Amino acid sequence: MEKIHTPEVDALFDAILSLENREECYKFFEDALTTKEILDIAQRLKAARMLKSGKSYTEVIAATGMSTATISRVSKALERGAGGYAIVMERVEDK
Repeated sequence: MEKIHTPEVDALFDAILSLENREECYKFFEDALTTKEILDIAQRLKAARMLKSGKSYTEVIAATGMSTATISRVSKALERGAGGYAIVMERVEDK
């Protein structure tokens, strides 16, 4: 497995943390990622929210069009991952 904690990744995360609003996020991510990559990440977050709320894989597939393999990966991240989805969902729900 590749090491994720590198100076380059630190610099990337610092750059993301420097963004001040949604419009700046759009500008940065449109430059850094393909449209498909952005939409895929957004769909994974949607799937995580749905799974957390008790929706079935079938319901998530119907709402997102994602493969069962990707939904399974999101589910595993929710259960045994680093807790990133939980942090983001908790903070966004608080707003």
